[in-house]
Amino acid sequence: MTSLTARATLHASARASASPRSGGVGTARNAGPHGLRPGCRRRHRRDATAAPGATASAVDLAAELRADFPILEQDIPETGKRLVYLDSAASSQKPSAVVDAHRDYYMMINANVHRGVHYLSGKATDAYEEARVKVAKFVNAKSDREIVFTRNASEAINLVAYTWGMDNLGPGDEVVVSVLEHHSNLVPWQLVCEKTGATLRHVGLKKDNSGIDVDALAAVMAEGRVKLVATAHVSNVLGCELDVSAVTTLAEKHGAKVLLDACQSVPHMPVDVQSLGVDWIVASGHKMCGPTGIGFLWGTAEALESMPPWMGGGEMIQDVYMDRSTYAPPPARFEAGTPAIGEAIALGRACDYLTEVGMDRVHAFEKEIGGILYDKLSAVNDVTIYGPTPAQGRASLAAFNVAGLHANDVCTLLDQAGVATRSGHHCTQPLHRYLGVPATARASLYLYNTPGEVDALVESLTDTISFFREINGM
Repeated sequence: MTSLTARATLHASARASASPRSGGVGTARNAGPHGLRPGCRRRHRRDATAAPGATASAVDLAAELRADFPILEQDIPETGKRLVYLDSAASSQKPSAVVDAHRDYYMMINANVHRGVHYLSGKATDAYEEARVKVAKFVNAKSDREIVFTRNASEAINLVAYTWGMDNLGPGDEVVVSVLEHHSNLVPWQLVCEKTGATLRHVGLKKDNSGIDVDALAAVMAEGRVKLVATAHVSNVLGCELDVSAVTTLAEKHGAKVLLDACQSVPHMPVDVQSLGVDWIVASGHKMCGPTGIGFLWGTAEALESMPPWMGGGEMIQDVYMDRSTYAPPPARFEAGTPAIGEAIALGRACDYLTEVGMDRVHAFEKEIGGILYDKLSAVNDVTIYGPTPAQGRASLAAFNVAGLHANDVCTLLDQAGVATRSGHHCTQPLHRYLGVPATARASLYLYNTPGEVDALVESLTDTISFFREINGM
C-alpha cells in the first residue's frame, strides 16, 4: 500500500512540471479539456526596464489595478455615495482572479487532499501543495516544508505557543512582548505563561511613540531570562515598523527566539524570511488579497522540527496504534484534519497576483499615498494622528482622533458619506491605554486606493467635524 507520505511525494513530483506562473488552480497534470479557467490577468506585469520600486508616479498603480476589484465600483444604497473602502488593515478586498480561483476549486475539483488515488483527489493535492510552494516563494522560504497552513495568524501564534512554548518555558523563564501588540500576540502568551510558570514582560514605546523602545528591550534581555521575543513587524495602529535587526541581534546575543507578527507587513512590502533572521513569522490571507479562513506560519526547519504536535487527527500521523501514535514531519505534523483547501489555493493565487504587481512597487506606492494621507489628515483642525511621521517611516494607515469627539461617532458619520473606516481599539487595548485614549478612528489603505479617495475622506471628515461643532454649539 502506498503511504500518505509517499503519495504526497508523488503529487509533489507531479506539480514540479507545472508552470510556476499558472493563474488558476490547475497544474500541468490537469490542463486540457478538464482544466480550469485560469482567471489570471497578466496585464499588470511590470515593465522589465523599470528599476525596482521605480514608477513615474506611484499613485498610478491604483488606477492600473482598480478594475481587478469590482467590489469597489458600487454605490452605498442608503446614500447613493460611491464606496470608499479604507479598512484594509482589518481585511483587504480580493481581486477577481483570487475569487475565481476559490470558486473554480469548488466547481471543478472539490475533493480531499492526500487521501485518494482518484483523479480529483490528485488534482486537489497538486493544487493545494502548489499553493504552499507559492507562499514559500512569496516570503523567500528555503523550502515549502517551512510553510504551515493555519486558519489565520491567531491560530499560527497559538500553534507556536502551545507547542514550543509548553515544551520550552518554565518557572524563571520570560517571554517579552511590546505594549503595541495585537491581542492575538498577547493573550496566547498570557495563557501559556500561566500554565508553565513563566513570566510575561512587556516593553513600552519611544518617547515620540514612533516604535518599540529597543533600549528598554535590551535592558530586559540583559537580565538573562528571556526565552522568546514576540512582537509585531508593523503596528496596526501606529504604523511604525520594527527594527528587526536590532531585535534579532539582541536575541542571538542572549539565546532567545523571535516570533514576528507579520500581518501588516507581508501584504505591503517585500518580506524575506531568510534575511530577517527570526524563528517564526505569521500572516493572515485575508489581509493580503486572499480569502478568510486561511493564514500561515513560517518557521525555520529547526524551529518546526522542535515543536511537538498540537492537534491530533488525520494527516498529522505516520502510524496509529491503540495505545500510541507516531507523527509526520512538518508541515503535515501541524495540519490535522481536512484543511481549508479552496482557501489555500486562493491564497496561492493572491501570492501570484501580488508577485505580478511587484511587492517593491506596492511598497513604493503605499509610501507615497500613505504620505498623502498623513499630510492631508494633519492639515485638518483638531485632528491628532498617532505614530511616527512619514519621514520617520510609517505604513499607509492612520489612527487618529478628533478633539472632543468619540471615534465611533466620527466613523459613523464617515460611513454615511460612503467612507468605510474603523473605530475602536483595533484589538490593541493595552496600546490605547498607553496612549491615554479609549479608541481611535483608523483609515488604512492598500494598493487599490486612490488620492481621490483620500480627498473624499478628508472632505467627509471636515464635514463631520463641522456638523458636530454646529449641533454642540462649539
